Amino acid sequence: MIDGLVAGRLMGDASRRVDKAGRTYVVARALARNKMDEEFIVNVIAFDEAPSAALLALADGDALSISGALTPKVWTDKQGNHRPSLDLIAHQVMSAYQVGLKQVAVQGDPLV
Repeated sequence: MIDGLVAGRLMGDASRRVDKAGRTYVVARALARNKMDEEFIVNVIAFDEAPSAALLALADGDALSISGALTPKVWTDKQGNHRPSLDLIAHQVMSAYQVGLKQVAVQGDPLV
């Protein structure tokens, strides 16, 4: 597995699901760009409570950064084009809102 950090925007809303054993997890999709400004899809799954809650708190189009275990993939669209994608098991999710909270905690000053 590859440990990675991906920054992008949430595609749609995250959703909570339950497996056959009754354990909950959260799935989401993010849209990211590479250095050549090409878009690719990141399929995100979170099992732990903190990244799950962070994903569920975001809305479609919100900016986020996700760290976790990456698996590169390739899929073929309806036109036969090969497109890159990533599967990511989220260990931590950071949004602009959470960055602001961390800044307040470190500085002790309210955001202006």
